[in-house]
Parts: sequence; C-alpha cells; structure tokens
Amino acid sequence: MFQNNNDECGLVMNLSAAERCAFVKNTPDCNMEDGFINYLRVAFCLLPPNLTPLTITLCIIWLLFLFVILGLAASKFFCPNLSAISTSLHLTHNVAGVTFLALGNGAPDIFSAIAAFSNPHTAGLAVGALFGAGIFVTTVVAGSVALVKPFAVASRPFLRDLIFYMVAVFWTFLMLYRGTTTLSETLGYLSLYVVYVLIVIISAYIYNRQKRSMNSSVQNAVHIPAEFDSSDSSDDDIPCLTGRTPQQEYESEYRPLLPYSESTSKILLSSLNPLDNREWRRKSWSWRVLKVLKIPLEFLLLLCIPVVDPDKEDKNWRRPLNCLHLITAPLVCVLAFQSGIYGDYIIQGQFPLLLLTLLLGLFLSAIVFCTTTNNCPPKYHSLFALLGFVVSAVLISAAASEVVSLLHMLGVVLSLSNTVLGLTLLAWGNSIGDCFSDITIARQGYPRMAISACFGGIIFNMLFGVGLGCLVQMLDTHMDVKFEAEGLLTWILAGALGLSLVLSFVIVPLCRFHLGRTYGIFLLIFYAIFLLIALLTEFGKIHSI
Repeated sequence: MFQNNNDECGLVMNLSAAERCAFVKNTPDCNMEDGFINYLRVAFCLLPPNLTPLTITLCIIWLLFLFVILGLAASKFFCPNLSAISTSLHLTHNVAGVTFLALGNGAPDIFSAIAAFSNPHTAGLAVGALFGAGIFVTTVVAGSVALVKPFAVASRPFLRDLIFYMVAVFWTFLMLYRGTTTLSETLGYLSLYVVYVLIVIISAYIYNRQKRSMNSSVQNAVHIPAEFDSSDSSDDDIPCLTGRTPQQEYESEYRPLLPYSESTSKILLSSLNPLDNREWRRKSWSWRVLKVLKIPLEFLLLLCIPVVDPDKEDKNWRRPLNCLHLITAPLVCVLAFQSGIYGDYIIQGQFPLLLLTLLLGLFLSAIVFCTTTNNCPPKYHSLFALLGFVVSAVLISAAASEVVSLLHMLGVVLSLSNTVLGLTLLAWGNSIGDCFSDITIARQGYPRMAISACFGGIIFNMLFGVGLGCLVQMLDTHMDVKFEAEGLLTWILAGALGLSLVLSFVIVPLCRFHLGRTYGIFLLIFYAIFLLIALLTEFGKIHSI
C-alpha cells in the first residue's frame, strides 16, 4: 500500500531528543530495507541531537556524491556499453536512439523510480521526481536552449514527442486519481513506449525514402547528412552512437606513425589512469577542481567496469585490465546487488557465494589472459560490453537506492513530504547533467538536437520509471499496486506539468515552430511560479478547501 509521508516513522520528530533513537529502533516503519545504510539510525542514534544541522549538511554532501556516482556510471560506462551492444546487434540509429540510448541517458531516473516504488513510504519520491523532472526539462532546459540559440524546431518530431508525453502524463494522472493499477494496465502503460518506438521507426523510414526520391530527381544535388537535416532531424539525433566525437578526433592526431607495443604493466597502469594530460592543460580551473574530486571514484569504476568502444581500432581492448575485470566485476555485482544481501550468502550452508564468484573469476581471467594478446582483441570482446552493462546497471541501482533512502531520512528530519523532495532535490540531481549537456549542444549550433533530447528522454523515463516500478512491486507482492497521492501537492505537480505541455502544444505552432528568447523567458517564469506555488503548498500557505 503506497501511503503518504504521514506514516508512523514521521512521528519521531514529535518526541523528545532522548526518545527518538529508541523509537527509530523499535518502529517497523523506520526500518529501510533498501540501501546499505540506515540513515534514520545515523541521524537519531549515532550522532547527538545538538549536531542535527551538521548531520543534514553531511547528508547533503553525501547526496551530491551519490549523484556524481550516478552521473559517472551512466555517462562513462553504462551508455558506452549500450552503444557497443547496439553496434554489435547492427541496430539502426533510430532504433538504438529510442531504446538503448534512451535507457543509457535515463538510467539514474529509472533506477531511482524503481527503488522508490519498492517501499510504501518512498513512492511519493518517484512521482515527485518523474513529474518534477518533466517540468524541469520541458521548461528550464528547453527555455535555456531557446535563450542560448533561438531556432525553428522540427515540426513533426516535436508534435509527435509532445503528444506522446501528454498521453503518458494523462495516463499516470488517471492511475493516481483512481489510486490503483492492475497488471494489465501496467503492461499497457509500458506498451505505449513500444508504439512510440514503432512510430519513430516508421516515420524515419518514410522520411528517408522521400528524401532519397527527391535527391535522385535532382542532378548534382548537395548531400546533407541526415542528422543535421531539417524536418525529422530529431529522429537521427544519436550523438552517443554515431560518428567520432571531437575528443576521439583530437586523440587520433596524437596516434604514433609507427606501431609499437607496450608492456602489460604499462597497459594496466595507463588504462587505470582517468586523467588525460592533454585535456587537463586545455580545460579551465573549475573543470580541474571537479576532476580532482572525481578521480578516486573514476579509478574505482575503471577497476571494476569494462568499457567497449567500437569507434576505436582496438575497441578499447586492454588485456590486463579486462582480465582483471573478470575478477572484480562479478564480485561487485554480488556485493552491490539488492544492497549486498548476497554478500554473506552461504550456498547450502557450506560454501560462500562470494568465494565461489572469486574462484570462477580467477579461472576465467587465467583462460583469457593465456589465450589472448595485448594488441589484438578476441572475437568475444563484445561480451565485455554486456558485462560492463550489467555491472554499471547494478551500481546505478545501488546508488539510486541510497539516494532514495537518504532523501526519505531528510524528509523525516525536515518534516518534508516525499513529493517535494522528489520534485526538487531528486529531480534536479537527475536532470542537471541533461541541462548542461543540452545547453552545450545548443551553443555548438545544434539546438534541434538539444530540444529533441529534452522531450525524447522524459517519455522513456516516465513510462519505464512508473511502469517498471509498479511491475516489480506486483511481482514481489502478487497484488495490484495501490497508492495514495500526497495531498494537494501531487495534483499541483500533475496539473503544472500538464499545463506546461498544453501551452507548448498551442504556443509553438502559433509561433510557426520558432522557439525564440521570448518563449524561453516564458518557460523559465512558468517554472519559477510553479516552484513557488509548490513550496507554499508544502509549508501550508496554500491548502485545499
């Protein structure tokens, strides 16, 4: 039963400081099953009551660190391995873009939603985060893109994405209004994205066929790449999967003219070095400070997650490191899966699962090391992309569970609802990376690519975040999912998202699909007004009659 935040654990703040620790220990609602750390016990039992401000500060710092883990694991490991898998499967750019790339970009949002739906007291986080991220992306991110680079949006893809997102939001609103959803409805909810994928593929096929026929009728026509063409350009906006990136082109200039072979130890050390000296010299001081903070984390991730890059000649084959991955990757999966419940599991009460995993990893690593060379990747190298995908997915899921547990603790301590935490901290944390990347893409002269990423990604996040969250809960409980909205704030959130989409659906065609600075300012003002109303509602200044 998905309830609001007024659960029994929320009563802890009504007690005296001396009674809170015992209340948290003896109240079942305060026992968070997901996550490695019970943050409520840390706040009320481990640290003294007079250090509550310090506790909140440390938790916010830890929350930012978890968001960095989510971002690094998704951008540098999860998405590249998905790209390699799609290349190995010979998928077209359109199919890969709306499936694997969407999953790679939306992994933090989806795993956070699934983790939130798994517990009755954190379901509001999922609703708040998905709706809040939807409003943030369609107003702040889209408005910033329009401010940075006014442009004419591709009409048909824009209307297509907007209509599908409005249908998804309306369907989610109906589930919240009824307070329940069945297995058949959840499967239908997920199948809506399948319909979206089919329409994207069919429309891209029709558009490309029309373009080829037009080109064949015009002699000496100048060929324009599909990903930068007009009308349906967003169907080919798959920067993660197509072509060489500027960084790869930059590195190719420094490739030696004559081949040479490095020793195994040098290959291992260079592969574990997350810092590029040439890139370090070119970047600003702020980038360097952030890089220094991320280096230890990147080193640990490089140590346990393989990455296959089909754009490189050797496909990023690093023999000593990839052999080490066969040992570390399975161990990380066992230790991190479902918050480490299998870390001390004993098979039939006799043999530890962790030891069996270690022995199998050593055996496979020895075979691969003895049957391969440093310079030539084996035929089965693409399987390392599958291994990297699994490990990064497990780590993202574990980090998302920690984020949800931590936000639940902050909600109890600060007496805030899960919905407001979801639409602010969780939504901002998961969307801030998309915001900067889309603005950067717009500044480079590709605003259509940026605006298509705004709407295409949130459709996937909404449908799969809510759909998979409900489906996993049904498989665990064998019952229909029932949940309650957290009062007026949930309806304000859903109404604001729906209103922003309807306004965009009306205003953009009236402006002949030209997104100018006026439209961008309007979207930013809309988000500021929404956020003000949401916070006033949370603190009781606005209430239902």
